[in-house]
Amino acid sequence: MANEPSEKQPPSAAAGGESKPGAGQPEPPASPAGGPAAPATEKPSVPAAPPAPGAAGAEKPAAPAAPAAPGAPPAAKPPAAAPPRPAAPPPKKEEKTPLDNDLVKRFRARFGDSIREAWLDRKQAILVVDVAKLEPICRFARDDEKFNMLADLTAVDWPRREKRFDVVLQLYSFPKNERLRIKAMVGDGEAVYSLTSVWPTANWLERECFDMFGIRFEGHPGLKRILLPEEWQGHPLRKDYDILQQDDAWVRENLGIESGQ
Repeated sequence: MANEPSEKQPPSAAAGGESKPGAGQPEPPASPAGGPAAPATEKPSVPAAPPAPGAAGAEKPAAPAAPAAPGAPPAAKPPAAAPPRPAAPPPKKEEKTPLDNDLVKRFRARFGDSIREAWLDRKQAILVVDVAKLEPICRFARDDEKFNMLADLTAVDWPRREKRFDVVLQLYSFPKNERLRIKAMVGDGEAVYSLTSVWPTANWLERECFDMFGIRFEGHPGLKRILLPEEWQGHPLRKDYDILQQDDAWVRENLGIESGQ
């Protein structure tokens, strides 16, 4: 028929139909099956890609621990802290062991009260004798007891004691393989009879004792200093001789310098 439209017109809004979308609104896409269009959805957010290795700010992954070799012993554990050491006990006061063996009896039978004391120290016999009888006691030790070697002769200073020096002799017996120590107390200024007639080696030992302590040996063939100059004042191994003390006059006169330079 001539008056029918060639295409169907959509109903108008006044007839109750839906209005067309506005010019600024996009049309919803059509459904593939021709049905109503699916509602528009927001695109899901894509997580940021991790930084490339070596890029600034990228954290280096921790290196895995190397596996232990087959048969290798297990790793040693760190040592535990050592427990505190206990306080050391106070040193024991050394006690003299009195000695009254056959050797001491023979000395006492010969010299009586001139053998003042006798004790044992680390298996060595020690006799304290009267200094006035020192020479005959030493001769008896050499001839009768076979202590034929004078190993040393020295002294010890006890400045607070009335007889401040101990003259000490170390004797050795080759036939018996034994040692004997003889000590005699000597006052300051008191002379000791020389033992050079008993043991010739006492010559230099008595000179050293005279040089360092000032002890005089009566009958010595040439008693003079052996370490320090003959004009030196003082005796360095006395306890009242300061470790830094020098003979200022001798140093100034012979070395041309002031003491202590």
